Amino acid sequence: MIMEGTSLYLPIVILLMQCSPSAPVTVSTSRHRVEVQEFSDAVLSCTFRTEKDQNPRIEWKKKGKDVSFVYYEGNFRGPFEGRAKIEGATVTLRRVTQDDAGEYRCEISAPQDSVSLGETNVTLKVLVPPHTPSCDIPSSAVTGSVVQLRCRDQQSIPPATYLWFKDSKPMSPPRHANATYLIDAHTGLLEFRSVAKEDSGRYSCQASNNVGPAKMCEGKQLTIEDINITAIVAGVGVVVFLVAACSCGGLLLHRNGFFSPGHRGRSNVSYITPPQEPQDFKHTQSFML
Repeated sequence: MIMEGTSLYLPIVILLMQCSPSAPVTVSTSRHRVEVQEFSDAVLSCTFRTEKDQNPRIEWKKKGKDVSFVYYEGNFRGPFEGRAKIEGATVTLRRVTQDDAGEYRCEISAPQDSVSLGETNVTLKVLVPPHTPSCDIPSSAVTGSVVQLRCRDQQSIPPATYLWFKDSKPMSPPRHANATYLIDAHTGLLEFRSVAKEDSGRYSCQASNNVGPAKMCEGKQLTIEDINITAIVAGVGVVVFLVAACSCGGLLLHRNGFFSPGHRGRSNVSYITPPQEPQDFKHTQSFML
C-alpha cells in the first residue's frame, strides 16, 4: 500500500519541481552613488548571481551623449585602458579626473539562464578642491557711486562659497536692511550701494568647499575719492562762456549783413586804367588812301 501511494504522488512531485520558478540572473551594487576626490581611485561595485550560466559575459558602459564601452570582451577600452582593473564584476578606476565623472552601467549577460540579462547603475562624482579664484576689484571710485567687486572659482566641485576680506579682516554679511554693502557668499559678489571714503582699503576673496584647503586671490587696493565740485563748476562755467561768446559773435555778424546773399566783402585790390599815349592811335602810312 505504501509503495502504491508513493508511486501515485511521484509524478506530481516531479511536475511541481519542473514548474517551480528558478532564480534568474540578478545584478546589484553596494553603492549606487560614489564620490571621490580628484586624482584618487574610484571603486564601482557590481555583484551578480546566475541561474545556470557559470561564465556570463560582463560589460561596463558609460552614459554620455553616446554610450561608450568601459569594459568589453575582457578588456578595458578607450581612456580606461591601462588605468583600471576588474575583480569579479567590480571595477576600480585609478586617479580619476573630472572627465571620468558620470553614470556607469554594469551589464551581466547569461544566455543559459531563463532571464539572460541583468544590469545596475553607478553614478561617479569627482570632487575638486578650490582653485585660486579670479577677483575683479576696481582700483578707484567716487563717493556715492555703486561699486561691485566680484570673486569666482570656476573649477571647484561642489561649487565654492566665498568670503571677502578688507585689510586682512573678514567681512561679515550685513544683518540689517540699511547696510551700506551686500555680500552673496554663493556668487562671490560684494556690492556697495553708495560707496564712502571709509570703504577705501585692500580687498581680497577666499574660496572654499570642504574638499581641500581654501584658496585666496591676491589683494588689491580700492581708493574712494570725493567728487571735485569746484572743478566741475569751473568746467561748466567755461563751457557756458564759450557758448555765449560764439552766440554773441554770430549775432553781430548777422546784424552787419555778413550772412546776406549779396554780401561779398570788400576787395583790397584796386584796378588802375593804364594811360593812353598818343602814338597808340597814330595811323601809319599803310592805312592812308
